[in-house]
Amino acid sequence: MSLRPLTPIEARVLATLMEKARTVPDTYPLSLNGVVTGCNQKTSREPVMNVGEGQAQEALDDLRALSLVNESHGSRVAKYEHNFQRVYGVPEQSAVLLGLLMLRGPQTAGELRINTERWYRFADISSVEGFLHELAERADDKGGPLVLKLPRTPGTREDRWAHLICGPVEVSPESIAAGASGTSAGGQNDRISALEAEVAALRATVERLCAELGVSPAQPDGGGAHAKNENSLET
Repeated sequence: MSLRPLTPIEARVLATLMEKARTVPDTYPLSLNGVVTGCNQKTSREPVMNVGEGQAQEALDDLRALSLVNESHGSRVAKYEHNFQRVYGVPEQSAVLLGLLMLRGPQTAGELRINTERWYRFADISSVEGFLHELAERADDKGGPLVLKLPRTPGTREDRWAHLICGPVEVSPESIAAGASGTSAGGQNDRISALEAEVAALRATVERLCAELGVSPAQPDGGGAHAKNENSLET
C-alpha cells in the first residue's frame, strides 16, 4: 500500500502512540491530552516540538483518514491507538525501528539497538541492521523503501539511518552532522562516562604498581619525572 508522506506533526503523533503502546500499556490508548504531552516531551525527542491541542487533533483526524489511527469511544474522553503495522505491512521489529527514527531522528544501528530496549529487545546489532536493510530494499509494489542509509560524514565510523515516512530526506553533510549531534548526545555522554571510569581504574592500577616498584608515576609534563628519577639513581 502506498501512502502519502506524513507531515512532521503527523509523524510525531503517530510515533508517540507507537511508543506509549509499548512502554506504558496501562495508560494506552491515549487521550488527546496524553498525545500532546507525549509529543512535547523534552527527552527522547529530536527535534523537541511544541504541538498544540488543535494541531494534535488535526493530525489525529488526518491519520484516522489514512487508517493509521483508530478512535475508541468506550469512555467520556475519546482515546486513540495506532494501526501502523497493519497499514504499512511491516513486522513488529521494523515498526519499532521506524517509530524510534520518527521520534529521535537519524541514528546508527548501535544507537537504535540501545534506544529500542523498552520497545523491543534485539539480539544484536546485526539483527537491527538486517531489518534496516529490509526496509531500505522494500519493493515498490509494497510501497517502496521506508528507510535510507545516510552518507557518512568525515570522522564518523558508523552509518546512520533515517526514515522516509515523511518523504525524501535531506542528505547534505550539514544536515547529517546536525542530526548526529542531536540524537547521539545521550549515547556520547554514556560512552564518555565509561571511558572516564576506565581511565580512573587504569590510573589506580599504575599508581599501585609504581608503589610496589618504588618508582614515581610519570608526570603530565613528560621529561621532568624521568629526569628526577635519573638524578636519584646517580646519587
